[in-house]
Amino acid sequence: MSQKDANKDSKGRENKAQDVVSLVDDLLKEAVNSGASDVHFEPTEKGMVVKYRLDGVLQQVETLPRFLSENIIARLKVLGNLLTYRNDIPQEGRIEINGHNQGVLDERLAVFPTIHGQRAVVRIFYQYKNLMELENLGFSKAVLESLKRIAFKNQGLLLLTGPAGSGKSTTLAAMLRYILKNFSGKSIVSLEDPVEIRVEGVTQVQITPYGEMTFPTALRSLLRQDPQVLMIGEIRDAETAKIAIEAALTGHFLMSTMHSGTPAAGFLRLLEMGIEPYQITSSVTAILNQRLVRKLCDKCKKQNQETESFEAVGCEDCLDTGYKGRVLISEIVELDSELRKAIAEKTDLERLDALLKSKGHTTMLTDGKRLVRGGITTIDELNRVCGIIE
Repeated sequence: MSQKDANKDSKGRENKAQDVVSLVDDLLKEAVNSGASDVHFEPTEKGMVVKYRLDGVLQQVETLPRFLSENIIARLKVLGNLLTYRNDIPQEGRIEINGHNQGVLDERLAVFPTIHGQRAVVRIFYQYKNLMELENLGFSKAVLESLKRIAFKNQGLLLLTGPAGSGKSTTLAAMLRYILKNFSGKSIVSLEDPVEIRVEGVTQVQITPYGEMTFPTALRSLLRQDPQVLMIGEIRDAETAKIAIEAALTGHFLMSTMHSGTPAAGFLRLLEMGIEPYQITSSVTAILNQRLVRKLCDKCKKQNQETESFEAVGCEDCLDTGYKGRVLISEIVELDSELRKAIAEKTDLERLDALLKSKGHTTMLTDGKRLVRGGITTIDELNRVCGIIE
């Protein structure tokens, strides 16, 4: 090969690399402009499919040629400071925020090997200044009053349940701000993986995955740091649950999250983790279950004259989905004597749900119907999020 041909080949490779750099940057920039919470790069037999999670729902936005797949993942790894030469292991990293990502707090990258190549997901965390205060999150009046009352307590455990992306971290941050504002002088510490929302006045500790400082290790040590309020990002295992329960029983107010479909299932999950019934009834103050449902697009929503409810239509402004933005629905269960007795007897899920129903408990679906009546969302959207067919 002549020097001229070598220079030409080198220039071609350089242009191709620049094309991939621009492509990835454009896809991430467009995701931010669209308000996407996640960007999926999914390798398939025919090519790489790019999807944005918009208002909680995945939407396919691009299909790229298969020959670009490896270069795209390599570029993402460079952005996330990952090992570009390891294609056989899962990796996680953080993408540095640049100038065009206004309003973005953080971008997290996760890469995973599949039979068609590596799959990558970029999760985008935004700064929502209008969602910093507890009163602005959209809770019903009854739930809001319950949370404010719980914030007065000096000990106990408040658990938040719901899937990833249901706004649990936003609610916890708002609760911390409410406590700081109304009970000045309290020592507040949080353990998180990762720290998603910065709260001024709170000592926030980031737990590094696979590091020596695990949630249980950090929690044990923190209890000797004289904290009054503790926030744990998530109760993931029996060891963390046991220490959290013990802390709630010994003069600390704790808040944490746990994956569970309903409040009743949350109580049973603690039992399955080996927590004794008497410890649950003595320590758990309440379980808050929440979801985010899509809001109807104000520009194109249409009222059905027969039912008087509004329907999703779709327009350019909402990318033809009929929805734009999301709103909170929730339910809260505070322990009383009847519930304590049922938990002490290790009552099953069906009987716990029946007990709550007999007490007139407002379910998440019932809470959401106030939004349907107000023309904010649809019953179809409520059923989708709550996993109900009506």
